[in-house]
Amino acid sequence: MTDKNTTLVPEQGWHCLHLFYHVEYGQWQLLNRDEQNVAKTNLAKIVQEVRAMDSTQLLTFSVVTPKADLGFMLITPDLQTANKIEKQLSLSLGADVLTPVYSYLSLTEESEYITTEAEYTETLDQETKRDPAKLEQALATFRDRMKHYRQERVYPTLPDWPVVCFYNMSKRRGEQRNWYALPYDERRKLMKGHAAVGRQYAGKVKQLITGSTGLDDAEWGVTLFARDTFQIKAIVYEMRFDPVSAEYADFGEFFIGIQLPLDELFRRLQL
Repeated sequence: MTDKNTTLVPEQGWHCLHLFYHVEYGQWQLLNRDEQNVAKTNLAKIVQEVRAMDSTQLLTFSVVTPKADLGFMLITPDLQTANKIEKQLSLSLGADVLTPVYSYLSLTEESEYITTEAEYTETLDQETKRDPAKLEQALATFRDRMKHYRQERVYPTLPDWPVVCFYNMSKRRGEQRNWYALPYDERRKLMKGHAAVGRQYAGKVKQLITGSTGLDDAEWGVTLFARDTFQIKAIVYEMRFDPVSAEYADFGEFFIGIQLPLDELFRRLQL
């Protein structure tokens, strides 16, 4: 039997856990004011302690629409830690106050279709290719950019932008379209076009694509951050016309949340 203190840190990436709950207001009203204050203090303490952990981030948000009331997004290296935190959050306001309505587990990951140095070199003009100094300068810039990209994909820093959108997705297999039957080079070409659409929203939308094959029901979790809902709607709508989405993508349920500090979150949830 595995030692309960044994860490479960993946070879690459961090665990990402999305948690959505309904607040059982009938159960909450059974608590007196002192008990309610103790419960809210307990949740605040858990959030504070989690955010103080190394390489760990925890977002709190109010979910828009009655799909859920309260949402958390947790990123942490150790699966043991993620599991402990999830159990603490579920019971943080007291027994039977929070009812889980949706959850999703995934891992941060690097895209398999990332641009290689050789591919980037092919895009340079002939003058740059012929001049060793210019070529090295261009490649150095490219390496720095790719290093930053890898860092943000595999070991990201989550933004404090107010609007959070989460959904899962898979690549279609069967019928007339099977993503996994396509040759790698064709998949790579399609994904480059797909990424080009996303880059048009730089500074407006930040996205985190996390892998969930073998971990949850779909193949990826997609988290989008923005300052207003228009940008979320715009990027998802535009990407629907790209062949990767139009022909091969299957989307799960969408959740929209608003990031809030805990004191405002409690007021929003009328706790």
